[in-house]
Amino acid sequence: MDSTGGSDVIRVGQIEIRFRLQAAETEGTLTMFEFLVPAGARVPVPHSHEAFDETIYGLDGVTTWVLDGRQVRVGPGDVLFIPRGRVHHFANLGTEDARELSVITPGLLGPEYFRDIAEVLDAGGPPNIERIVEVMKRHGLRPASPAT
Repeated sequence: MDSTGGSDVIRVGQIEIRFRLQAAETEGTLTMFEFLVPAGARVPVPHSHEAFDETIYGLDGVTTWVLDGRQVRVGPGDVLFIPRGRVHHFANLGTEDARELSVITPGLLGPEYFRDIAEVLDAGGPPNIERIVEVMKRHGLRPASPAT
């Protein structure tokens, strides 16, 4: 099954996202997207998900994730499961780009979230933190304190 959005790249700052499966294709059971994180890229703030789990599978390069304060390296072939409600974030601390696959279960997070965040970031000037937090909350993500 080929995702209708599979070839569209969504750019959120320096990060590129390409959806491979959307909720409509999986009867809502999951969404799947590939994402590219350049070395030293700005990344999302620490956050949790209210109603969905996330599984990360490393494809290329290495990212360093922090899950509940514990650092976890994810490289090619590595898997990280992030249960709903658990605070996490990531960074590419290396010198090469990293590429990973994310599976969201159930399929509550789709391309709309990333397009909405990109719109805020592309508005010019410093990022509007209040708008970013509003978009995150609308899509079921909760920034960790102090942004909440």
